[in-house]
Amino acid sequence: MNAILHLARLACMACAVAAVGTSPALALDKVVFATNWKAQAAHGGFYQAVADGTYRKYGLHVTIQQGGPQVNNRPLLPAGKIDFLMTGNLLHTFDNVKNGLPVVVVAAMFQKDPQALLAHPGQGYENFADLAKAPVVMVAKDGQFTWWQWLKVQHGFRDEQLKPYNYNLGPFLANDKAVQQGYSVAEPIYVENQGKFKPIVHLLADHGFSTYSTVIEARTDMVKNKPDLVRRFVDASILGWYNYLYGDRKAANALMRKDNPDMTDDELEKSVALIREQGVVDSGEAITKGIGAMSGARVRDFYDKMVKAGLYKADDVDLSKVASYEFVNKGVGLDVKKRLGAR
Repeated sequence: MNAILHLARLACMACAVAAVGTSPALALDKVVFATNWKAQAAHGGFYQAVADGTYRKYGLHVTIQQGGPQVNNRPLLPAGKIDFLMTGNLLHTFDNVKNGLPVVVVAAMFQKDPQALLAHPGQGYENFADLAKAPVVMVAKDGQFTWWQWLKVQHGFRDEQLKPYNYNLGPFLANDKAVQQGYSVAEPIYVENQGKFKPIVHLLADHGFSTYSTVIEARTDMVKNKPDLVRRFVDASILGWYNYLYGDRKAANALMRKDNPDMTDDELEKSVALIREQGVVDSGEAITKGIGAMSGARVRDFYDKMVKAGLYKADDVDLSKVASYEFVNKGVGLDVKKRLGAR
């Protein structure tokens, strides 16, 4: 009798084990993450987290929806058509808060905004202060109404210098005395390819333009009602950036080239080198608090500068609604950086 009971128990245990082994895996949370431009190295950490399975490890099925010259993903976030949005710098978020849009920054993947001014070497522009004497500074429309105003107030630039920039390098390459705007991790590569020289590159971030950049925005209702999902997305994205900068990024680059066939491996690798060299991602607060780090003091500092530049009035923006700091500053990924031998 005891032998029969023992066999029965074993049979039940076997059934239980079989049931567990054949049960469906927990469903992944589907997330749509939109960027503000075509795939490029400045998006690399997010593509890395898709390529190496980091998002999946965090229970997420992430679809990256790239932006572009005829694509505006910004309205899709408050409308609930996407879950997270990668946007430029804090000026966009200040505008959102001022206009009452229910979105908030949950991480800042870039400690430095890559906005820069480019100049020809050997023309007396090696020092940033000398740029204010240039006869021509080419700036696109959006820059004219934002950081150009700050340059005038903070660094003495003059409207008489201002010429339109239409994202064509030709006029800059043809005029040795010209200065033009550029994305510090992209335009220098194009200048070198087309003009056969390395331009002088001055990041505005190194001269007081203290905004964070490549910020991740989420809807305020998601932050309130699904904080675990937000945390998993932010943590996985941070790990993606460490692995992209310091690990094997071949698969991520392949995904970006699939989304943006105009991109090449050579351009991606040169851009990563500039991102690291300039400390765009891994510098400042990120050194001790991890990529994505933010502080209220720095948000206030940047806002005060924009008020002084005339972009906002002192009470236009409730800064308590600009960012949520609960998902960052925890040192996520610092162990990965150490393991990868990064300095």
